[in-house]
Amino acid sequence: MFRPSTYLRALPQPLPATRRFFEYAGGITLLFFDSIRYIVTMRFRPSEVIRQTAFLIVESLPIVLLTSGFTGLVISLETAQSAVQNGFDFVIGGSVAYGTVRELGPLLTGIVFAGRSGAAVTAQLGAMVVTEQIEALKSFGASPTKVLVVPRLLACLIGMPMLTTFADIVAVYGGYYMAYLQAHVSPNTYWSSVNRFIDFSDFEKGLLKAAIFGIIVALVACYEGLRTEGGADGVGRSTTHAVVTGIILVFAFNFALSFVLFQ
Repeated sequence: MFRPSTYLRALPQPLPATRRFFEYAGGITLLFFDSIRYIVTMRFRPSEVIRQTAFLIVESLPIVLLTSGFTGLVISLETAQSAVQNGFDFVIGGSVAYGTVRELGPLLTGIVFAGRSGAAVTAQLGAMVVTEQIEALKSFGASPTKVLVVPRLLACLIGMPMLTTFADIVAVYGGYYMAYLQAHVSPNTYWSSVNRFIDFSDFEKGLLKAAIFGIIVALVACYEGLRTEGGADGVGRSTTHAVVTGIILVFAFNFALSFVLFQ
């Protein structure tokens, strides 16, 4: 007699790593659509979104500005002198702005944001899980997604393009400072090169990438935090996983978005 259970047991079973990947991807996807449901129906507190924006975005601004500023300085330092010596001083500003606005601005901001704000979100939610605050929240009939995830997701979605805008500006001005100091490039030459090589659409696409990176970092951080287990050690593991996973996904989505947007 044919038994389906026997047949199913005979089929190749998915590898544990494959199963974990699909479970992880499915969990983040469900969390995303659950959050979208509350956002579309406006079932969140704007005051909490503002508070999370101040914590996650404003406090991340100094390290983002330092990172982008030094990036602009390095790019200009590497290109300015050799470009002037070979008569290509008109490309210095454009090369700094082109690389920053399209790629390095959103990418480096996403990496720094994942390391700072992603870790903070995961640690917060993980600590709430291990101290059973999430269970207490559920006992009152409140949804952790609505109360905890949605404000952080909106803060990251709104704040990442803002951070990237500041990062782009500081990087381009840092490039100008180094070009002027190192190779004595005139302001008119530098800024004319910037205007010639980039278009406003490049800036818009960079901000779109930044917004998507913000969503990715927020979802990964919240998901890792909410599934924390194992006490204080578990919080540390979840935070590490959130940062590593967030950075890897930022790199992966940066490639995919660049392939789609800049073809």
